[in-house]
Amino acid sequence: MDAAAFVGTLAALASIASFTPQAWKIIKSRHTDDLSAGAYVLTCSGFTLWTIYGFYLGAWPVIVTNAVCLVLAGFILTMKLLPQRKKNKVADALDPHPQKKPAGGQRA
Repeated sequence: MDAAAFVGTLAALASIASFTPQAWKIIKSRHTDDLSAGAYVLTCSGFTLWTIYGFYLGAWPVIVTNAVCLVLAGFILTMKLLPQRKKNKVADALDPHPQKKPAGGQRA
């Protein structure tokens, strides 16, 4: 593997991994109050455009990386926009053991 492919692989892995902690935190806590829907709309738009760009170039690393990031960011955006009842239902299907709130009603 040459240096460019190695750096590209690391960049793809970092991009994909960057959304995983936020998605998992939403599943565990069922809270999205502090997230910006607008930011995630822009993020999803960017990943959509990068994916389309990758198709035009026939660049599968660009397509796959951005498509996976789009799915993760789209999940986060969807959870942000869902009413709490539906958000709980989705999160329960993925992890039936929600994170408990600390004493005093504050979120961790």
